[in-house]
Amino acid sequence: MGMTFQELQMYANFEELSKDVLDLAKEILPDQLLYLSSIDGTQQIILKITSDETTIPVSEGMMLNLNQSLCQFVDFEKNHPAIFEDVREEDRLADMRNVLDKANIRSYLGIPISLGNGETFGTLCAIHDEKSQFDKKSIDLLQRIVRMFSYYLNLERFAYRDSLTDLYNRRYLSRLFEEQREGEGVIFFLDLDGFKKVNDIHGHDAGDLVLKEVALKLQKFAAEHKDALAVRLGGDEFVVHFSSHASSEDMHKRAEQLLGSLSTWDTGYELSTSIGIVTYEDNSADLKALLKNADEALYRAKQAGKNTYKFY
Repeated sequence: MGMTFQELQMYANFEELSKDVLDLAKEILPDQLLYLSSIDGTQQIILKITSDETTIPVSEGMMLNLNQSLCQFVDFEKNHPAIFEDVREEDRLADMRNVLDKANIRSYLGIPISLGNGETFGTLCAIHDEKSQFDKKSIDLLQRIVRMFSYYLNLERFAYRDSLTDLYNRRYLSRLFEEQREGEGVIFFLDLDGFKKVNDIHGHDAGDLVLKEVALKLQKFAAEHKDALAVRLGGDEFVVHFSSHASSEDMHKRAEQLLGSLSTWDTGYELSTSIGIVTYEDNSADLKALLKNADEALYRAKQAGKNTYKFY
């Protein structure tokens, strides 16, 4: 579950620290245009860039397809940088030559930034419209800067993620509502039916595995609905938050999809899910009140026989 741009904006001092990272990198490579990027699947976003006068058309907030970016050659698995001192002399860049020429990119250095769990975050990159030489000492220093930056990212991540499932936690959801200034949305409040029995019969280790599998299913669901955010409140209680309204028919379909996903278990556990649903029309809605209303709808779903959903 990668870091979203929205999540990064909530991190304390992210703007200040990312600027410090680039300033330090600039001391090492003063002639280069430097930037920090994050990578999510096949998309790359430019987060922060040095304010150099340059002929290279790159700017903060720019979204790129990773397969059209030189960052695709960074080896995150082995933590190896991508180094192109002259892109015109690289045979493997033949397919990108026209794109690189139009962007006035002649040299590139990409340092991988990974999180403590091995997950890809993004890159620290240096680009120039002329050929460059990247010596080993400079690359080593940049990698040390990146390691310190990744320590910071890990600390911030822990504050907003559930340690067992890696879903967002209640604190993140609360902060999201504090930061919102406009919009409407929907909250699905989920509670597992039969989870206590799994814990009692099979033990808490089995229960933890169930919660992790629930998280994976919710992450998959959220990936299919771009306005969805999956959260673990605690225990076997989860929230799926939608940052926009859908039609009533679509909400029913989404609820049915979740019920189907969370009632099928390869382990043979007798588990299902009940869902309470509440909608809100503007950002003035209080999260605590919304969760209370969703919990009331959830209770009615339990009373109706479980493995179902009710609207508040």
